[in-house]
Amino acid sequence: MDSRRPTNKGPGLILLCVYGLFALAAGARASVQIATKFSEAPLAYLLSALAAVVYLVATVGMARSTTTSRRVAVASCSFELAGVLIVGTASLIDKDAFPDATVWSTYGVGYGFVPLVLPILGLLWLRFSRPTAKSAEVA
Repeated sequence: MDSRRPTNKGPGLILLCVYGLFALAAGARASVQIATKFSEAPLAYLLSALAAVVYLVATVGMARSTTTSRRVAVASCSFELAGVLIVGTASLIDKDAFPDATVWSTYGVGYGFVPLVLPILGLLWLRFSRPTAKSAEVA
């Protein structure tokens, strides 16, 4: 019997929806900002675009639920968490470096801190839903 827990079922489906929504929101926001006022805060707008790509990669990785896609999802969630922590801290230390907010500025305060919590939940779900040793032997 295969005891794999798919990443795209149960609570994972909720995570997929939130990741997809954030990919869309961050991507749309960054696209408009880059197209209309890129010279005002290029770093901030490029970081928001990067966040959108990371959210998209995590979404696809969790949606596919294969061994390789799980690794991709873990890498993207880890990168996302590092990004939130680094950009969040940098935006507090040097406010002039970020004249306009990014998705990850001040740990995602503009998005209700969801950008800070989301990668943690994603990593926990990926760990919880990973194949067990028995399912790896069966596969």
